[in-house]
Amino acid sequence: MKPVRFLTGITTSGTPHLGNYVGSIRPAVRASLQHGVESFYFLADYHALIKIGDPNRVQRSTLEIAASWLAAGLDPQKVVFYRQSDIPEIPELTWFLTCVTGKGILNRAHAYKAMVDKNNASGIDPDSDVSAGLFMYPVLMGADILLFNADKVPVGRDQIQHIEMARDMASSFNHRYGEHFALPQAEIEATVATLPGLDGRKMSKSYDNTIPLFAPREQLKKLIAGIVTDSRAPGEAKATEGSALFDIYQAFASAEETAALRQAYAAGISWGDAKDLLFERIDREIAPMRQTYQRLMDHPEQVEALLLEGARKARAIATPLMITLRDAVGLRRLKQTTSASTTPEAKLAPACFKQYRETDGLFYFKLVSAKGDLLLQSLGFDSPKDAGQSIAFLRKSGVAGLATLEKNLVQVQDHLKPAIAEALASLQ
Repeated sequence: MKPVRFLTGITTSGTPHLGNYVGSIRPAVRASLQHGVESFYFLADYHALIKIGDPNRVQRSTLEIAASWLAAGLDPQKVVFYRQSDIPEIPELTWFLTCVTGKGILNRAHAYKAMVDKNNASGIDPDSDVSAGLFMYPVLMGADILLFNADKVPVGRDQIQHIEMARDMASSFNHRYGEHFALPQAEIEATVATLPGLDGRKMSKSYDNTIPLFAPREQLKKLIAGIVTDSRAPGEAKATEGSALFDIYQAFASAEETAALRQAYAAGISWGDAKDLLFERIDREIAPMRQTYQRLMDHPEQVEALLLEGARKARAIATPLMITLRDAVGLRRLKQTTSASTTPEAKLAPACFKQYRETDGLFYFKLVSAKGDLLLQSLGFDSPKDAGQSIAFLRKSGVAGLATLEKNLVQVQDHLKPAIAEALASLQ
């Protein structure tokens, strides 16, 4: 049975906070431990460029978020854990989806509408300070999801619209070019999807009301003490409805613990005691992760190595799909004309390897058939010598050598294997 694919990402625009942990990191890590689940987790650094103009902040946030996920228990050996900008197929698919997505759909996106409404209220041009990146944000998110044909995407309730838009994009593309994409579904925790911040509004870096996920113990206690409450005195019954403090507690506590605090509210617990309970409950869960987080922050090269390995795994899936999609939309190699191919003197060139260097600085090779079809594509090598040695090995060993070089090759499509075997045999 095909495993269910979960995919989620966090924008690298700031320090991870408790809302990120509850709404994305924790459910994603739990999903990765389920049987029959294939998990994809990425650092959305392309998305960060829409609203962050400080390059150092983007880089720092990338490290902080990666370290947070790993400290929370994400096992990069069991999942595909990568940085968005390491996957060039994502912006390419974004353009494909742009060409099948109606502008009217994007006009209804929440973030864009909010900016337009704000500008209208101020009496200025509706599109003032609205970048094309902000407007196209849902298409980039759609590409993130559809490139890996994710079945479920853990998101907060405020992100459901983006999943629905990704489904629309997939349906439009499938209708025009054939069935290539699965239709993703939003996955939301029943008890909490959007965590309130210090002031009761959604916990967000935009509102500056966040509690950093790995804040030191004393800072965590001080921040929790600053959560806004009402003026009800000790001994006076308190309402759980609309209480940011209670909602945050519920996101971390068991059903029994939540019920106990609900009773304490009714019995008139003081706000100070309630905040102490919240602090101890959060710290009990977060404290064991702090040491791992700090170790990773002190050794960013370890995180970098894990992300590059994750990118290799991700591209092994993404590259074959993009080859198929390019063909589907008509971006194909030009064949010889009928008149040329029927000329007696005309002969097809033999199958051949082609070695080249990409803009990422790595060296690649591909095997092209006599007709010009791409049969085999390598992943990147650090030096041309390594790429050349792999070509020489395949020339010598033929199709039997594919298994040995599996980690250096894009996943071989089954229907191409006979053609690959024939081409390699012709080169021996």
